Amino acid sequence: MSGRGTGTRSGARRWALALTGGALSLGLLTSACSSNSTAAGPSKTTGGGQSNTPSDQPSGSASSAASPSASTPAPPPPAPVVAAVPRNGAANVSPQTPATVSVKNGTLSKVTLTSSSGIKVKLSTSADRARVTTAQTLGYGKTYTWSGRAVGAEGRPVKIAGRFTTVTPAVTLHASVNIGDGQKVGIAAPIIVTFGGHVTDQAAAEKALTVQTSVPTIGSWAWLPDDSGQSRVHWRPEHYWKPGTKVSVSANFYGVNYGGGAYGEENVTSKFAIGRSQITKAHINSDRLLVYLNGKKLFNFPASYGLQSDPKHNTHNGVHIVMEKFPIKYMTNLAYGYKNIPEYNAVRISNNGEFIHANDNTDSVQGAANVTHGCVNLSYSRALAYYNSVLYGDPVEVTGSPIPLSAADGDNYDWTVTWAKWKALSALH
Repeated sequence: MSGRGTGTRSGARRWALALTGGALSLGLLTSACSSNSTAAGPSKTTGGGQSNTPSDQPSGSASSAASPSASTPAPPPPAPVVAAVPRNGAANVSPQTPATVSVKNGTLSKVTLTSSSGIKVKLSTSADRARVTTAQTLGYGKTYTWSGRAVGAEGRPVKIAGRFTTVTPAVTLHASVNIGDGQKVGIAAPIIVTFGGHVTDQAAAEKALTVQTSVPTIGSWAWLPDDSGQSRVHWRPEHYWKPGTKVSVSANFYGVNYGGGAYGEENVTSKFAIGRSQITKAHINSDRLLVYLNGKKLFNFPASYGLQSDPKHNTHNGVHIVMEKFPIKYMTNLAYGYKNIPEYNAVRISNNGEFIHANDNTDSVQGAANVTHGCVNLSYSRALAYYNSVLYGDPVEVTGSPIPLSAADGDNYDWTVTWAKWKALSALH
């Protein structure tokens, strides 16, 4: 796995500094938490001087045409007005909120933002030196302090000072992506993001997720029921992936409020590719297993499927996927009297116990009768050839069974859900 958004309301307010009356004193203009009209933006104060209010003399009169008195001083240049987001004193600020200081009627000089642990935050300065912005993500539970100055047209410096505090989560949740960097996967592979606990605000988490593909691909996220208290969201295309597609997954979870006091612990990424097209068609009624590589028949193996007279033994109908494989898999089913039985060249196709694997005990009926406990049995050599050919995410299309694959069969039933229902499982649909 590779691994390793929302600001609070208070983080949207601003504080402002101004040089007033042409003097050197500073005014720190803040808004009380209960304020309404002042929360929309920073207060502003301009320098002293003559009023710009027009005379009440009518236009074109002798009075308005007269030259101004030589003794009337010219108005001083406007004082610099400094504003910051988050506002001075803001608390519970999301670390994802970019912190900024900007100045009107001046430029910024030697501006720094320092955390309570003494670390200076990387800042980006605009070309006109009128704005600085954080160039890195902030930390949880830290107080950040601004320092520096703004210089107006008169050259008089105005001190910049202020601070804000980021949110302290009750808990942070780890997240992981099931497909690792550089991996090649099959054309039915779902992308699965698993969280280290329950996500209450699924929409907030989903907004932080993106999937980019080198080939235009229609797909959607879908939230499936929590597994052992852990939330999970799957992404799959509407149809099988196009072979050779390059995929980039970004989960920008750090700073995301999941609700219930939980926040994202880190950002997660993964870059992988779709491999060749290999589709397995498991025909229960014909007792055959056919494998097509890039549209051409690769294997046509005799097989034995689940005992059809017992619903508990039936191999289930529908699109499975190759999930993992083992050279030796020890299998146990106490209800049917076996424990730790070694099975060779075992390819898992669901989490209900269904595998495609070698079983010499059914060699004599493979291609003629279905007698297994639900797995697909092949001879040792055929199972080995199949084992060596598969990738995670290869589809296995089972037909001819009266029992459908469903959510009751574990966590990989994505392709049994219609596209319309799948899209409806998105928190953003």
